Amino acid sequence: MFKKIVWATDGSENADRALAVAKSLASEGTATLTIVHVVQKIATSGDTALGWYADEEQVEAKVNKIASELSQDGLNATVKIVRHVGPQPAHQIADVAREEGADLIVMSTRGHAAIPGLLLGSVTHRLLHVAPCPVLVVPPPASASA
Repeated sequence: MFKKIVWATDGSENADRALAVAKSLASEGTATLTIVHVVQKIATSGDTALGWYADEEQVEAKVNKIASELSQDGLNATVKIVRHVGPQPAHQIADVAREEGADLIVMSTRGHAAIPGLLLGSVTHRLLHVAPCPVLVVPPPASASA
């Protein structure tokens, strides 16, 4: 059914749960899977920007490892790392989906950090308004909301 799937990840456990759904959908057919990770940075004075998350290098390494494992499992998986200055990466995820000609974006809710999400708005919620294709949202486990 789907030919090009984008999985958006921030490296969190919730995002990993969404990966299982994206992988299952991609395995059902011959879909390609593009892994998108937006490196969020906070603008500072001058030409520099500080990373939103201190563990960014580990997240990028994890994303690349996942792509390699997916490829070993026979899936056509690629990685797109987007360097973004500002609090809202939904537009960059939508841009990658548009560039890839994706017919589905898979992502989770309440990933890496709940507090910035509360203060700045949900990336998932914003993406629902700007995505060029359907967005499948994987909720956190039921125990997380209790």
